[in-house]
Amino acid sequence: MLALPLLMLMLLLPLLLLLAGSTEAAYKLQERYSWNQLDFAFPNERLKEQAIASGDYIPQNGLPVGVEHFGNRLFVTVPRWRDGIPATLTYINMDHSLSGSPELIPYPDWRSNTAGDCANSITTAYRIKVDECGRLWVLDTGTVGIGNTTTNPCPYAVNVFDLATNTRIRRYELRAEDTNPNTFVANIAVDIGKSCDDAVAYFSDELGYGLIVYSWELNKSWRFSAHSYFFPDPLRGDYNIAGLNFQWGEEGIFGMALSPIRSDGYRTLYFSPLASHRQFAVSTRILRDESRTEDSYHDFIALDERGPNAHTTARVMSDDGIELFNLIDQNAVGCWHSSMPYTPQFHGIVDRDDVGLVFPADVKIDENKNVWVLSDRMPVFLLSDLDYSDVNFRIYTAPLGALIDNTVCDLRNNVYGPSNSVNSPKQQPQPQPAGPPAIYKPYRPAAVLPQKPQLSTSWAPSPPTRTYLPASAGGAVNLAPGRSISSVSVSTGVDVPKAYVFNQHNGLNYETSGPHLFPTHQSATQGREALKSYVNARQAGWWHHHH
Repeated sequence: MLALPLLMLMLLLPLLLLLAGSTEAAYKLQERYSWNQLDFAFPNERLKEQAIASGDYIPQNGLPVGVEHFGNRLFVTVPRWRDGIPATLTYINMDHSLSGSPELIPYPDWRSNTAGDCANSITTAYRIKVDECGRLWVLDTGTVGIGNTTTNPCPYAVNVFDLATNTRIRRYELRAEDTNPNTFVANIAVDIGKSCDDAVAYFSDELGYGLIVYSWELNKSWRFSAHSYFFPDPLRGDYNIAGLNFQWGEEGIFGMALSPIRSDGYRTLYFSPLASHRQFAVSTRILRDESRTEDSYHDFIALDERGPNAHTTARVMSDDGIELFNLIDQNAVGCWHSSMPYTPQFHGIVDRDDVGLVFPADVKIDENKNVWVLSDRMPVFLLSDLDYSDVNFRIYTAPLGALIDNTVCDLRNNVYGPSNSVNSPKQQPQPQPAGPPAIYKPYRPAAVLPQKPQLSTSWAPSPPTRTYLPASAGGAVNLAPGRSISSVSVSTGVDVPKAYVFNQHNGLNYETSGPHLFPTHQSATQGREALKSYVNARQAGWWHHHH
């Protein structure tokens, strides 16, 4: 009689091991740097003490919002939202600081970070971009403060640095016609065409509802204005993040990502308003043509909604068409392979952490196809109070291939159906998978990342066991009516088709419905010490073994 239960146990053991393996594989992003509060690399300790005494440096007032990697440098931007920010464009020397809480070094130097020195310095920087020609693109907003405290000591100006010589090689002030009284620009995308001179930068005007284009070759800018796709969705202005309920209902076009070059020689620019769950697209053939600023309405395409709890501020696309985007409501980073329809069943979650990824403000893919994610608890900083005895700011990294492994974005897993060509105005129905794919796994702390997680055939997300709540929030905190605070941000080995195909417009609109696979956020409180241990457990990952 004992033989039957023993036989059943032996048969079930491989399945149990498979499920355990997939659970342990949940941590993919590995913490590289973290800070309770930001520190800066002053020339000496005496000057730092003088800056603190004078109010030129107030450690609790700094919030990192943008990240970019190039060579041995990791760039971090810190806007001058409050007093006491000694530098806005900074970097970490990764040869000297492998991990920990390094001091931020002003780039290219201290003088170039002087607030209000318009011609020679950068007053406030948000998102930045390194192009394939070794140039760092920085838009100086020229602003100090945020919301009702904003002043404009300097005009908006495009600054481009040569990273080989660490010198600024161009400064271009935007024309008066490129902005309006409501303009607020915090995101940038850079399009390199046939050569390094054939470079075009795009800037999203979040509160002025426009898209600004700058041509390096022409040294000229123009603006696309008033397209309805630039505006916020009035039904998507409510947010619940880190135990805070607030409204950012005025936030329009924000995050942008550029596709690989298509067969016609142009890219596709994808963008989303912040107060929206929808993505839009337009060919750079339109944007590069100054004459199309007023008659291009039907050249813009509306894609499907991502689903509930899907606000996003940052997105980036790899050269093989994999888009990553932050999901600020879910403390997560999502993905979509652009050869597939933009429908919820083809969206995946590559990582989620209800402590470490509270407001993943920026997401980047570098020249080596490593992903960098900056999280900063921005709503808590703006609307409540950060606990500076806790870790508040983190930078994570992982290879792109490791992140998308065993998600719907990994085309090596053919269980999701064939690649979809969307160049025809008449779309054929897509084959539906027999069951929902395993794109989300419940997180548990793990000492190491398994080498090759197995694909689970079941999909049963569990609620997260730990969450982060701001120290001062006894419950949901509502933003006072009438108060408006603007959000700012931002070799894989994967065998995917190199031919990138995008619909040739023709009014094609993706409205296909499907099961939404972003798990909704379910909170559970834990003690603060447990939270710290939970996050620290993520630090023993793949990169510790390769550096």
